[in-house]
Amino acid sequence: MKNSFISFIAGLDQFGKKAARFGIVVVFLWIGGLKFFTFEADSLVPFVANSPFMSFFYSHPSQYKKHMNPEGELIPANHQWQEANNTYGFSTGLGIILVTLAILIASYKVVPVPSMIASMLIFIMTLGTLSFLITTPESWVPHLSDKDWGFPFLSGRGRLVIKDIVILGGAIITMSETAALYLKRKQICQQNKS
Repeated sequence: MKNSFISFIAGLDQFGKKAARFGIVVVFLWIGGLKFFTFEADSLVPFVANSPFMSFFYSHPSQYKKHMNPEGELIPANHQWQEANNTYGFSTGLGIILVTLAILIASYKVVPVPSMIASMLIFIMTLGTLSFLITTPESWVPHLSDKDWGFPFLSGRGRLVIKDIVILGGAIITMSETAALYLKRKQICQQNKS
């Protein structure tokens, strides 16, 4: 009984690969779709504004703290500033990219090479997201009145970012699985020609 259960668990690797792919597709479709909405675009501002690799997308990245809309609240003056800052333009572009990557990851059996490239891009993007732990002060609990602040105390934003380590691993799985599918099909094609 014990060995059969362990054997069952040992055979879950293929299901795990499908679950990783499905998870990436759902997350990138959902989060990518949310990028078209104001509240989600506003939430990106501290990450993008503080990033040495992305702050150039904004017109006034150093001024963002004075113009933040709390999640769920829309302050018209802040919204106007965010429009002038290119907050919404950047977020829309990012949303298009994320949704496109999700569709390519889901379509790996139809277009394996573009899907493999999408996995590579997700891997690279995830490294960029994880860099926010270094570049974004809001990733850590601020020093207000609690004795627990700074490293290793992740704020809500930091806890959101660190989960991307799982997506990083999933991207490696989808990249590898798609490359293997491509090579297998290529081999079958060559055998059929012989």
